[in-house]
Amino acid sequence: MPESEHKSRSRHTETEAAEELAPADSAHKAELDADVDSLLDEIDSVLENNAEEFVRSFVQKGGQ
Repeated sequence: MPESEHKSRSRHTETEAAEELAPADSAHKAELDADVDSLLDEIDSVLENNAEEFVRSFVQKGGQ
């Protein structure tokens, strides 16, 4: 039984540590999410304008 108590304590400590880091990480995550969203918006606009040319640029040509 003492082993199971030890495991639960360490798990509780890990949770507390994660909660302490959460505010800083959430701000960083929000910044990364905004960057990804802007990149996806840019890709969408390119695809709306010239999807065929965009796809053709990724097709391998013979010998590449």
